[in-house]
Amino acid sequence: MKKLFSEFFGTFWLVFGGCGSAIFAASGQGIGSFGVAVAFGLTVLTMAFAVGPISGAHFNPAVTLGFWSCGKFDTKLLLGYVVVQVLGAIVAAATLFLILSGKSDFSVGSFAANGYGDLSPGGYSLESVLITEFVTTAFFVIIILGSTTHKASKKLSPIAIGLALTLIHLITIPISNTSVNPARSTGQVFFAEGGDYVGQLWLFWLAPLAGALVAGFVCRLSKKA
Repeated sequence: MKKLFSEFFGTFWLVFGGCGSAIFAASGQGIGSFGVAVAFGLTVLTMAFAVGPISGAHFNPAVTLGFWSCGKFDTKLLLGYVVVQVLGAIVAAATLFLILSGKSDFSVGSFAANGYGDLSPGGYSLESVLITEFVTTAFFVIIILGSTTHKASKKLSPIAIGLALTLIHLITIPISNTSVNPARSTGQVFFAEGGDYVGQLWLFWLAPLAGALVAGFVCRLSKKA
């Protein structure tokens, strides 16, 4: 239960801090895409230090699947981790919605949701977003698996992981609004307006999970080398 609670609160913090910065501060406070990217990186970095020793600090179904496919995670815990991660993301999104609804000129808009085509910030196609999410998730999970395996880097792994997520956001915010995390994508679609974000959610599960499986395969190959 400690592991599940840690994953719930860690995912909540990731969505609340990362998506919250996009919703409240990206334009109004002028932090822009760079500030949002840094915010996402900081959420993972801070919670990885806080609860990493308890749950492993996944906060992301793709990361959990990557650990599992690499043989570093118990199959019995797989479903429980994914469920609490999604719940944490939904509760965080609901909290953001409640805060936003208190604004005098309340308007939901995209609510930092992910999308392709007309719902992509830069108008990128389904194929472009699919490739982007697949590649960036694969490398993100490879970085996580690598930095948490070696004794020399394990204590500093939250920094490497936070910086990796920041870099991924700097690259991909204009393309897909950056997912690499099916839970993060799921929480936002329940509140976003202005398009069929729910209808596009499948891509933000398929591409990250596929990328995570590839990362796990690479991990297994590195063990044999």
